[in-house]
Amino acid sequence: MAPKIEVCDLSMSYGSYVVMRNVSFAVQRGEIFLIVGRSGCGKSTLLRHLLGLRRIGRRKVLYDGRDINQEISGGDFYGKKIGVLYQSGALWSSMTLAENVALPLEMHTAMEQDEIDEIVSLKLALVGLRGFGDFYPSEVSGGMKKRAGLARAMALDPEILFFDEPSAGLDPVSARRLDDLILELRDSLGITIVAVTHELASIFAIGTRMVYLDAESKTATAVGAPGELLETSKDKNVVAFLSRGET
Repeated sequence: MAPKIEVCDLSMSYGSYVVMRNVSFAVQRGEIFLIVGRSGCGKSTLLRHLLGLRRIGRRKVLYDGRDINQEISGGDFYGKKIGVLYQSGALWSSMTLAENVALPLEMHTAMEQDEIDEIVSLKLALVGLRGFGDFYPSEVSGGMKKRAGLARAMALDPEILFFDEPSAGLDPVSARRLDDLILELRDSLGITIVAVTHELASIFAIGTRMVYLDAESKTATAVGAPGELLETSKDKNVVAFLSRGET
């Protein structure tokens, strides 16, 4: 069985400036796979490639063994194949939390309103926001905005969830609660999760495996379980990152 996602010798650049070259890794079904590295190494650029937001040559990024370009042209890639939780939550401020979650269902399905309302209530309850559907984003905390964004990302029951710095801007307690929620969703739904993060607590708490993007060599220098890489990696940059330089 093919990996859920496979990246094959991918190079990324902006014009003549090379961000990363020859990056390869695979994401297995049902795991929480992390993209990590120091600031400016290309984590967000890699995420944009995985989301199909930047042009990619053939056979560089595969989903279930199929070229990403085929997946996107199929029409069900965004929303049904993948869901995305953006760093800020990216909620529409003029809509209630329930209306934000309902939007993908209204845009991509022919469901009746009562069906949509039922699914919205279920998704909000799943992320711990039962009873908050009528609140606007300005009326809830940062952590609740993230959870509402997660409910919207899951509205169409995608196979893969992508997170862009999910703990950014959250206090330690809220960040831990979000980590716990991510684990619960993976365990209960069997969904595959890919997250960009630099938060060490989250890396060790939720990461099944990770890829380390090294800004010096401009390539991926390590792939594996965070704890194992900390103990066994011979790459000084990987060890320094995972130990905050305390080696």
